[in-house]
Amino acid sequence: MATETPTAFSTFDIRVYYEDTDAGGVMYYANYLKFFERARTEWLRRLGVNQSELASKEHRIFVVKKVEIQYRKPARLDDLLVIHSQITRLGRASIIFGQSASRDGELLCESGTHVGCVDANTFRPAGLTHELRNLLEKAQN
Repeated sequence: MATETPTAFSTFDIRVYYEDTDAGGVMYYANYLKFFERARTEWLRRLGVNQSELASKEHRIFVVKKVEIQYRKPARLDDLLVIHSQITRLGRASIIFGQSASRDGELLCESGTHVGCVDANTFRPAGLTHELRNLLEKAQN
């Protein structure tokens, strides 16, 4: 499963494009959530977690249960953002990710995203597979 050695955090660079902004060139607030989702997904991918295979072979998918977000300063057109992600809590069938977006070291937004692992067919909570749990525990520490 693992393709990259698990680390306690991940960084993901992403540029703010015209399509991400309003008429004033300020990034639309909901796009932080999209950027955070991409960062989590790419971190898992680098760790060797293929979510399509997880769904088809293990019948497990991830769903966002809750998001807490704090907006501090606006991102603007053409900004290069760095998204930091880390696992702050690992439960039997859940993961809490702490994430932040910064520009040139300046904090713009931070969030806590509660992700549940559910059965792909029933959407009922389902425990993380043993292999996935081990990998995420290594990435958490």
